[in-house]
Amino acid sequence: MPMSGDTKTAEQLAAEFKAANEKAIDQVKALAEDALGRAKAGEKLTETLKTDADEALIKMNELGAQVTELAQKLARGGGDGKAEAKSIGTQYVESEDFKSWAEGRPRQGKADMAVKATITTSTTDAAGSVGAATDRTRLPGLQELPQRRLTVRDLISPGRIDNAALEYIRETGFTNNAAPVAEGAAKPGSDIQLELITTSAKVIAHWMKASKQALADVSMLSSLIDQRLLFGLALVEENQILHGDGTGQNLHGIVPQALAYTVPPELVAEDLTVIDTLRIAMLQAVLAEFPATGHVLNPIDWASIELTKDTTGRHIIGAPKGEAAASLWRLPVVETQAITAGKFLTGAFKLGAQVYDLWDSRIETGFVNDDFTRNLVTILAEERIALAVNRPEAFVYGDLAPVAP
Repeated sequence: MPMSGDTKTAEQLAAEFKAANEKAIDQVKALAEDALGRAKAGEKLTETLKTDADEALIKMNELGAQVTELAQKLARGGGDGKAEAKSIGTQYVESEDFKSWAEGRPRQGKADMAVKATITTSTTDAAGSVGAATDRTRLPGLQELPQRRLTVRDLISPGRIDNAALEYIRETGFTNNAAPVAEGAAKPGSDIQLELITTSAKVIAHWMKASKQALADVSMLSSLIDQRLLFGLALVEENQILHGDGTGQNLHGIVPQALAYTVPPELVAEDLTVIDTLRIAMLQAVLAEFPATGHVLNPIDWASIELTKDTTGRHIIGAPKGEAAASLWRLPVVETQAITAGKFLTGAFKLGAQVYDLWDSRIETGFVNDDFTRNLVTILAEERIALAVNRPEAFVYGDLAPVAP
């Protein structure tokens, strides 16, 4: 092995090891050629030649292993030949003072190591820089904000349109004079009133900016932005389907067109409760010839209903450990904060309204203004939808507080 009294860098040592290894390889080649020539000439190999060949092979293998080990160390150290930064504890236990004290199996005394520099987390090649021996603890993933469950659209019939303008015919009145008719008598006439409703698809959109570095460096960031942008669209869409006032770029929602809740005068009922209110709303929809298919309630009101107990302390609406879907009076219950606490919407959602998609919800990315020169991207989410409330009388909206018949 090459030796030197001077301190040498790892690169210099590697070069010397490599030169020695190449020399050993040449020596082995020369011995092999000599032995091959003797064998061809019919000469018998001497013991001395065999011994020299064995020693040359052993030396070559040792040098080759040392060169490989040194190359691996250089690769782990980044190839700059600098010693890896060590923590103070590591420096202490590797110090000669500590080793000599520990090897004497001491019962008293101490071992010292002087620290002459301020210890920092820097990773620069300077005294006291131990940052390379430290690490950060980062929990996986991202802690997201909560998202509201969106289910109102799931109750409504879906549809598609090919242009922004949407027209549909709504029946506003029907007088039924059908009756048995005698032979030769005049037949009665009935009457129907129709109304042309014109609406259009509305765009719901928003965007975010993000740096290209952030998108490349932070795992999940791109998918998180996509998810949040799409969620934002759905959140506004739900509010528009329920409460849009039809002005400007707002949809004309279900609630502004729904029938007001009233107790039919023919109904005889006493001691009405909140649960009874929803049953009467179902009756009101049935009397309009549109049997209800669901209830929409604020989560606070639905929790209050589920917590209602009978005189023995048992819950009226199912068991706490039950796994059945939320339902009341055989109809599914949709919980959403898009409806005000204390209010309800009951109706025939499939028959009474339809949502039409002109543009499906989508994500687009591009450069806006000076984004390109600033390494930014603009991420846009948008959709274009129209809402048709074909039968306003299919919906009943009102207060949950019981009203006397």
